[in-house]
Amino acid sequence: MSLSVLTLVKDRPDHLAQLIEGLRRSEAVPGELIIADMGSQPPVVLPALPFPARVLRLEAEGLPLAAARNAAARAAREETLLFLDVDCIPMHRLLGLTEKILIQRDALICAEVFYLKPGDARGEWSEADLKRTASPHPVRDFSAEGLREEDNAGLFWSLVFAIRRKRFFGLGGFDEAYTGYGAEDTDFGFRSKAAGISMLFMGGAGVGAFHQYHDTFDPPLQHFSDIVRNAEVFYKRWGQWPMDGWLSAFEDLGLIEWQNGKIALKRKPNVQELRGAFVNQDRDKAFS
Repeated sequence: MSLSVLTLVKDRPDHLAQLIEGLRRSEAVPGELIIADMGSQPPVVLPALPFPARVLRLEAEGLPLAAARNAAARAAREETLLFLDVDCIPMHRLLGLTEKILIQRDALICAEVFYLKPGDARGEWSEADLKRTASPHPVRDFSAEGLREEDNAGLFWSLVFAIRRKRFFGLGGFDEAYTGYGAEDTDFGFRSKAAGISMLFMGGAGVGAFHQYHDTFDPPLQHFSDIVRNAEVFYKRWGQWPMDGWLSAFEDLGLIEWQNGKIALKRKPNVQELRGAFVNQDRDKAFS
Protein backbone atom coordinates (compact mmCIF):
# COMPACT_ATOMS: atom_id res chain seq x y z
CA MET A 1 0.00 0.00 0.00
CA SER A 2 1.44 3.39 -0.99
CA LEU A 3 0.14 5.31 2.02
CA SER A 4 2.16 6.65 4.96
CA VAL A 5 0.31 7.17 8.24
CA LEU A 6 1.78 10.06 10.24
CA THR A 7 1.03 10.94 13.85
CA LEU A 8 2.40 13.26 16.53
CA VAL A 9 2.58 12.36 20.20
CA LYS A 10 3.64 13.78 23.52
CA ASP A 11 2.98 11.76 26.67
CA ARG A 12 -0.14 9.89 25.52
CA PRO A 13 1.03 6.26 25.36
CA ASP A 14 -2.44 4.77 25.88
CA HIS A 15 -3.93 6.84 23.07
CA LEU A 16 -1.05 5.93 20.75
CA ALA A 17 -1.51 2.24 21.57
CA GLN A 18 -5.16 2.37 20.45
CA LEU A 19 -4.30 4.28 17.27
CA ILE A 20 -1.87 1.48 16.46
CA GLU A 21 -4.52 -1.12 17.31
CA GLY A 22 -6.86 0.56 14.83
CA LEU A 23 -4.15 0.28 12.16
CA ARG A 24 -3.74 -3.42 13.01
CA ARG A 25 -7.47 -3.95 12.39
CA SER A 26 -7.53 -1.97 9.14
CA GLU A 27 -8.64 -3.73 5.97
CA ALA A 28 -5.64 -2.16 4.21
CA VAL A 29 -2.25 -2.36 5.90
CA PRO A 30 -0.38 1.00 5.84
CA GLY A 31 2.80 1.26 3.84
CA GLU A 32 4.40 2.63 6.99
CA LEU A 33 3.68 4.42 10.27
CA ILE A 34 5.78 7.41 11.25
CA ILE A 35 5.51 8.78 14.79
CA ALA A 36 6.89 12.22 15.58
CA ASP A 37 7.61 12.11 19.32
CA MET A 38 7.60 15.69 20.64
CA GLY A 39 9.48 14.97 23.84
CA SER A 40 7.45 12.21 25.52
CA GLN A 41 8.74 11.00 28.88
CA PRO A 42 9.58 8.18 28.64
CA PRO A 43 10.30 8.27 24.90
CA VAL A 44 8.03 6.29 22.58
CA VAL A 45 9.11 2.67 22.07
CA LEU A 46 7.42 0.77 19.27
CA PRO A 47 5.96 -2.69 19.77
CA ALA A 48 6.35 -5.40 17.13
CA LEU A 49 4.08 -4.43 14.22
CA PRO A 50 2.93 -6.12 11.01
CA PHE A 51 3.98 -3.07 8.98
CA PRO A 52 7.07 -0.79 8.86
CA ALA A 53 7.20 1.90 11.56
CA ARG A 54 9.65 4.55 12.73
CA VAL A 55 9.87 7.06 15.57
CA LEU A 56 11.30 10.54 15.03
CA ARG A 57 12.42 12.08 18.31
CA LEU A 58 12.00 15.87 18.34
CA GLU A 59 13.51 17.68 21.31
CA ALA A 60 11.48 20.86 21.62
CA GLU A 61 9.52 22.90 24.11
CA GLY A 62 5.73 22.73 24.13
CA LEU A 63 3.88 21.32 21.12
CA PRO A 64 5.68 22.27 17.87
CA LEU A 65 2.80 21.00 15.74
CA ALA A 66 3.73 22.57 12.39
CA ALA A 67 7.38 21.53 12.63
CA ALA A 68 6.51 18.01 13.80
CA ARG A 69 4.03 17.40 10.99
CA ASN A 70 6.57 18.62 8.45
CA ALA A 71 9.30 16.40 9.89
CA ALA A 72 7.02 13.37 9.71
CA ALA A 73 6.09 14.18 6.10
CA ARG A 74 9.76 14.58 5.10
CA ALA A 75 10.48 11.14 6.53
CA ALA A 76 7.58 9.54 4.62
CA ARG A 77 8.43 7.23 1.72
CA GLU A 78 4.99 6.69 0.23
CA GLU A 79 3.10 8.76 -2.34
CA THR A 80 0.08 9.56 -0.17
CA LEU A 81 0.01 10.88 3.40
CA LEU A 82 -2.64 10.26 6.05
CA PHE A 83 -2.21 12.47 9.12
CA LEU A 84 -3.86 11.05 12.23
CA ASP A 85 -4.06 12.89 15.55
CA VAL A 86 -2.69 10.59 18.26
CA ASP A 87 -6.12 10.63 19.91
CA CYS A 88 -7.72 9.12 16.80
CA ILE A 89 -8.46 5.43 16.21
CA PRO A 90 -8.87 4.81 12.47
CA MET A 91 -11.91 2.81 11.36
CA HIS A 92 -11.36 -0.30 9.28
CA ARG A 93 -12.05 1.22 5.81
CA LEU A 94 -10.32 4.57 6.32
CA LEU A 95 -6.89 3.76 4.90
CA GLY A 96 -8.01 1.85 1.84
CA LEU A 97 -10.68 4.30 0.74
CA THR A 98 -8.45 7.32 1.39
CA GLU A 99 -5.71 5.95 -0.86
CA LYS A 100 -8.23 5.04 -3.57
CA ILE A 101 -9.65 8.57 -3.63
CA LEU A 102 -6.25 10.24 -3.68
CA ILE A 103 -5.21 8.12 -6.66
CA GLN A 104 -8.24 9.49 -8.51
CA ARG A 105 -8.31 13.06 -7.20
CA ASP A 106 -5.63 15.57 -6.25
CA ALA A 107 -7.53 16.87 -3.22
CA LEU A 108 -7.40 17.49 0.51
CA ILE A 109 -9.49 14.81 2.22
CA CYS A 110 -10.94 15.19 5.71
CA ALA A 111 -12.62 12.16 7.28
CA GLU A 112 -15.39 12.24 9.87
CA VAL A 113 -14.49 12.01 13.55
CA PHE A 114 -16.68 10.59 16.33
CA TYR A 115 -16.04 11.51 19.96
CA LEU A 116 -15.71 8.82 22.62
CA LYS A 117 -16.56 9.05 26.30
CA PRO A 118 -14.13 8.50 29.20
CA GLY A 119 -13.24 4.83 29.45
CA ASP A 120 -14.20 3.98 25.86
CA ALA A 121 -11.60 2.06 23.83
CA ARG A 122 -9.88 0.83 26.96
CA GLY A 123 -9.60 -2.91 27.43
CA GLU A 124 -11.58 -5.01 24.94
CA TRP A 125 -13.55 -3.08 22.33
CA SER A 126 -15.10 -3.46 18.92
CA GLU A 127 -15.61 -0.81 16.25
CA ALA A 128 -19.36 -1.46 16.28
CA ASP A 129 -19.57 -0.89 20.05
CA LEU A 130 -17.62 2.37 19.81
CA LYS A 131 -19.82 3.62 16.97
CA ARG A 132 -22.98 3.06 19.04
CA THR A 133 -21.78 5.29 21.89
CA ALA A 134 -19.68 7.90 20.05
CA SER A 135 -20.96 11.39 19.20
CA PRO A 136 -20.47 13.22 15.88
CA HIS A 137 -19.05 16.72 15.69
CA PRO A 138 -21.81 19.32 16.27
CA VAL A 139 -20.75 21.66 13.44
CA ARG A 140 -18.92 19.77 10.69
CA ASP A 141 -21.41 18.12 8.35
CA PHE A 142 -20.41 14.85 6.69
CA SER A 143 -22.41 12.84 4.17
CA ALA A 144 -23.85 9.52 5.27
CA GLU A 145 -21.85 8.01 2.42
CA GLY A 146 -19.36 9.45 -0.05
CA LEU A 147 -17.70 12.81 -0.59
CA ARG A 148 -18.90 16.37 -0.15
CA GLU A 149 -16.88 19.36 -1.29
CA GLU A 150 -16.49 21.94 1.51
CA ASP A 151 -15.82 25.53 0.50
CA ASN A 152 -15.17 26.90 4.02
CA ALA A 153 -11.41 26.57 4.47
CA GLY A 154 -11.84 27.39 8.17
CA LEU A 155 -13.39 23.94 8.63
CA PHE A 156 -10.21 22.13 7.62
CA TRP A 157 -10.01 19.00 9.75
CA SER A 158 -6.47 18.46 11.08
CA LEU A 159 -7.47 15.51 13.28
CA VAL A 160 -7.57 13.15 10.31
CA PHE A 161 -6.72 14.31 6.80
CA ALA A 162 -4.95 13.04 3.73
CA ILE A 163 -3.12 14.56 0.80
CA ARG A 164 -0.68 13.56 -1.93
CA ARG A 165 2.91 13.90 -0.78
CA LYS A 166 3.92 16.03 -3.77
CA ARG A 167 0.97 18.35 -3.20
CA PHE A 168 1.81 18.70 0.51
CA PHE A 169 5.34 19.88 -0.26
CA GLY A 170 4.13 21.96 -3.19
CA LEU A 171 2.15 23.94 -0.62
CA GLY A 172 5.25 24.21 1.56
CA GLY A 173 3.81 21.96 4.25
CA PHE A 174 2.66 23.58 7.47
CA ASP A 175 4.02 27.07 8.01
CA GLU A 176 6.53 26.94 10.86
CA ALA A 177 6.05 30.64 11.54
CA TYR A 178 3.21 29.29 13.68
CA THR A 179 5.06 28.02 16.72
CA GLY A 180 3.49 25.84 19.36
CA TYR A 181 -0.26 25.32 19.33
CA GLY A 182 -2.95 26.96 17.23
CA ALA A 183 -3.83 28.36 13.78
CA GLU A 184 -1.22 26.39 11.82
CA ASP A 185 -3.96 24.04 10.63
CA THR A 186 -6.38 26.81 9.66
CA ASP A 187 -3.58 28.51 7.72
CA PHE A 188 -2.93 25.24 5.88
CA GLY A 189 -6.59 25.03 4.94
CA PHE A 190 -6.58 28.61 3.68
CA ARG A 191 -3.41 28.08 1.62
CA SER A 192 -4.86 24.89 0.12
CA LYS A 193 -7.97 26.75 -1.00
CA ALA A 194 -5.89 29.62 -2.40
CA ALA A 195 -3.96 27.05 -4.46
CA GLY A 196 -7.22 25.74 -5.93
CA ILE A 197 -7.20 22.42 -4.06
CA SER A 198 -10.64 20.98 -3.34
CA MET A 199 -11.34 20.04 0.28
CA LEU A 200 -13.47 16.90 0.41
CA PHE A 201 -15.36 15.78 3.51
CA MET A 202 -15.53 11.97 3.43
CA GLY A 203 -18.30 10.11 5.22
CA GLY A 204 -19.59 6.56 5.34
CA ALA A 205 -19.54 3.36 7.34
CA GLY A 206 -16.07 2.49 8.58
CA VAL A 207 -14.25 5.40 6.90
CA GLY A 208 -13.85 7.82 9.79
CA ALA A 209 -12.01 7.78 13.09
CA PHE A 210 -12.83 7.72 16.80
CA HIS A 211 -11.44 10.51 18.96
CA GLN A 212 -10.38 9.17 22.35
CA TYR A 213 -11.31 11.18 25.42
CA HIS A 214 -8.66 13.20 27.22
CA ASP A 215 -8.62 15.94 29.80
CA THR A 216 -8.72 19.40 28.31
CA PHE A 217 -9.16 23.10 29.03
CA ASP A 218 -12.11 25.20 27.91
CA PRO A 219 -10.95 27.73 26.87
CA PRO A 220 -7.44 26.30 26.25
CA LEU A 221 -5.62 28.52 28.72
CA GLN A 222 -2.66 26.13 28.83
CA HIS A 223 -1.86 27.34 25.29
CA PHE A 224 -2.69 30.99 25.94
CA SER A 225 0.60 32.50 24.75
CA ASP A 226 0.80 30.31 21.64
CA ILE A 227 -2.78 31.09 20.63
CA VAL A 228 -2.38 34.86 20.98
CA ARG A 229 0.93 34.90 19.08
CA ASN A 230 -0.29 32.62 16.28
CA ALA A 231 -3.59 34.47 15.94
CA GLU A 232 -1.66 37.66 15.23
CA VAL A 233 0.48 35.91 12.60
CA PHE A 234 -2.66 34.61 10.91
CA TYR A 235 -4.42 37.99 10.97
CA LYS A 236 -1.50 39.73 9.31
CA ARG A 237 -1.63 37.21 6.47
CA TRP A 238 -5.33 36.72 5.93
CA GLY A 239 -7.01 39.82 7.34
CA GLN A 240 -9.30 37.85 9.63
CA TRP A 241 -8.99 36.26 13.04
CA PRO A 242 -8.73 32.52 13.62
CA MET A 243 -9.80 30.94 16.91
CA ASP A 244 -12.14 33.87 17.53
CA GLY A 245 -14.17 31.97 20.12
CA TRP A 246 -11.06 31.40 22.22
CA LEU A 247 -9.91 34.99 21.81
CA SER A 248 -13.33 36.21 22.95
CA ALA A 249 -13.09 33.98 26.01
CA PHE A 250 -9.62 35.37 26.80
CA GLU A 251 -11.01 38.89 26.52
CA ASP A 252 -13.93 38.04 28.81
CA LEU A 253 -11.42 36.86 31.42
CA GLY A 254 -9.57 40.17 31.18
CA LEU A 255 -6.43 38.58 29.74
CA ILE A 256 -6.37 40.57 26.49
CA GLU A 257 -7.90 43.59 24.81
CA TRP A 258 -8.92 42.64 21.29
CA GLN A 259 -9.96 45.44 18.95
CA ASN A 260 -9.02 47.38 15.80
CA GLY A 261 -7.11 44.44 14.39
CA LYS A 262 -4.78 44.18 17.35
CA ILE A 263 -4.41 42.13 20.52
CA ALA A 264 -3.08 43.88 23.62
CA LEU A 265 -1.80 41.47 26.24
CA LYS A 266 -2.93 42.49 29.74
CA ARG A 267 -1.79 39.50 31.77
CA LYS A 268 -1.42 35.72 31.69
CA PRO A 269 -3.99 33.36 33.23
CA ASN A 270 -3.51 32.55 36.89
CA VAL A 271 -3.80 29.18 38.66
CA GLN A 272 -7.42 29.79 39.66
CA GLU A 273 -8.40 30.51 36.05
CA LEU A 274 -6.55 27.42 34.84
CA ARG A 275 -8.34 25.36 37.47
CA GLY A 276 -11.69 26.76 36.37
CA ALA A 277 -11.05 25.96 32.71
CA PHE A 278 -9.84 22.41 33.32
CA VAL A 279 -12.36 19.81 32.14
CA ASN A 280 -11.74 16.70 34.22
CA GLN A 281 -13.62 14.47 36.64
CA ASP A 282 -11.07 15.13 39.37
CA ARG A 283 -10.06 18.76 38.94
CA ASP A 284 -8.92 19.29 42.53
CA LYS A 285 -6.55 16.30 42.41
CA ALA A 286 -5.00 17.54 39.14
CA PHE A 287 -4.26 20.96 40.68
CA SER A 288 -3.27 19.81 44.17
